[in-house]
Amino acid sequence: MLNMAQRKLFNHIDKICEEQLDAPVTQLAALMYVCKNSGCQQSDLAQALALNKSGVTTLVRRMEKNTLLERRTSDHDGRAMQLFPTPDGLKKVMQLGPYIDQLNQGFRDAFSDEEIATVLKFLNYILKRF
Repeated sequence: MLNMAQRKLFNHIDKICEEQLDAPVTQLAALMYVCKNSGCQQSDLAQALALNKSGVTTLVRRMEKNTLLERRTSDHDGRAMQLFPTPDGLKKVMQLGPYIDQLNQGFRDAFSDEEIATVLKFLNYILKRF
């Protein structure tokens, strides 16, 4: 059930992101991370999104192509690339905010604070345990 619920929610959110923001939810999730951690390395993004090296490389290339972020050589390590949001990327994150708020409000309307706390406790247990 957990997997089915995750897929259904992901597909719902992805459809909204594609239709309203012209970007897939995976790119927008990555963009949110890069905006909060400007200058991060691809390995940081990979860890945050639980992606392997090739997966995050492909994701970053697509995001560059869509002018959402840019890669720059690190000042500290010439082999490392740092990620920065572009003005277009920052704009997309700002546009995404109301959709996140609306989704979260839907959950708050459907569940009590105690129920939400229980779900969060369950999900955090899984993330820490496995």
